[in-house]
Amino acid sequence: MRDSRGLRLGTTSRAAADRADEALWQIMTFADTPGPALQAAREADAGWMLPLLLEAGFRLGLNQPDDRDAARELLASAGALASRANARERAHLEALRQLQDGRVTAALRLWDDLLLEQPRDALAMHWAHQWDHARGDSASMRLRPARALPEWDDTDPLFPCVLGLYAFGLAECHQHGPAEDLGRRAIALAQEQSADPSAPARVPWAVHAVTHAMEMQGRFDDGAIWLRQQQAGWTDGTRFASHLWWHLALFRLEALDVTGALRLVDTHLSGATLTHGLQCLDAAALYWRLRVMDVEVDALFKDLLRRWNPDPGQAGAHAFTDWHVVLALLGAGERAQAEGWVARCAERVMRAEEGARSNHAVARDLGLPLMRALLASERGEHDVAARGLYLVHESAARLGGSHVRRDLVAQTLMHCAAASAVPHIGRAVLNERCLAKPVTPLTRHWAGKLGVAIA
Repeated sequence: MRDSRGLRLGTTSRAAADRADEALWQIMTFADTPGPALQAAREADAGWMLPLLLEAGFRLGLNQPDDRDAARELLASAGALASRANARERAHLEALRQLQDGRVTAALRLWDDLLLEQPRDALAMHWAHQWDHARGDSASMRLRPARALPEWDDTDPLFPCVLGLYAFGLAECHQHGPAEDLGRRAIALAQEQSADPSAPARVPWAVHAVTHAMEMQGRFDDGAIWLRQQQAGWTDGTRFASHLWWHLALFRLEALDVTGALRLVDTHLSGATLTHGLQCLDAAALYWRLRVMDVEVDALFKDLLRRWNPDPGQAGAHAFTDWHVVLALLGAGERAQAEGWVARCAERVMRAEEGARSNHAVARDLGLPLMRALLASERGEHDVAARGLYLVHESAARLGGSHVRRDLVAQTLMHCAAASAVPHIGRAVLNERCLAKPVTPLTRHWAGKLGVAIA
């Protein structure tokens, strides 16, 4: 049996295939959880491995200890069914095993091989993009969809999703105009394909791509309008909602509308709205931006830390998560705990077995220096902090995430430099910002802190 893209399936049950395809759409559109559809697929064919892989991959992306444990069990169960699976499904199993063991580069290589042979493997495309984003690989986020898209039919229900991935890759490669055009086109195509023309299109990565393009051009008002226009498609029943509320708050900060940003925090980005690890990462990054702007956010950080409760046993597992945990600990006034977290990261990076994990070099070269600079700032050693952050900021892409996310490093650097005897370091980074995009109220704020006059 084959799916609608011509890919061979390891089942003869049409019901199982249909439910798995439904789950794939849910995963790629971030529509709630694929759990019920995957359960139905397993009930229709208990011997088919792919539904187990779909759920394992979904859980590995949630950045929660419980989900990682569940993924490990799912992959063990999937392995017991591998003899019946086809070569493509076994390749996905091996990729997820590599991912589970922290060998992200090896997993991505397997997905690349799959896509070279079968460019319409939407699952390989989605997972590879997700983990490219996690490691900040802008070029791959652009090139991988580019290699595959000409092989797709634009009437395929998942074509808008893949086009959205490509648009985001373009945005991360500073091709802002094409990113915006293709992001808008992806949403329009999804709307045309919809059986209900009045229903909002669900193409979160396309909305995200246009959002990033606007942010990196300093178009904070356009960005806020864009997100409000598309709001019906990304708020109700989608796991992308919290992150796009986060972007809306960043647009408010770029406009120096702190009150507006705090209103969004109160409504969508704090308290009971924070239900999983990825949301907590966003919250820590947003609260820290407010903190370096001298906004009182101690209570927000303390509540975040209670809800997140990062596991010290996971310190050093992922540099991107580690530095966000340190932000949360420092923001909550827990400097001793932050120092302990960094010490555990340093101990872990020295273990021989860590050398096989993709995180190892990133943690050693960037994660630890960044976190140590943050600790120096908290000790009042602003010169040390500014110099340390400067050494990291140019290579910060390796930490993962997007340009928008990593702007936090530059803003923290300017904050430290303004309080130090080396303000020229902050002015250099401010100059980078001024030439990268039009001057915004937030840029003027940092210029004022650094004693720089901007025309």
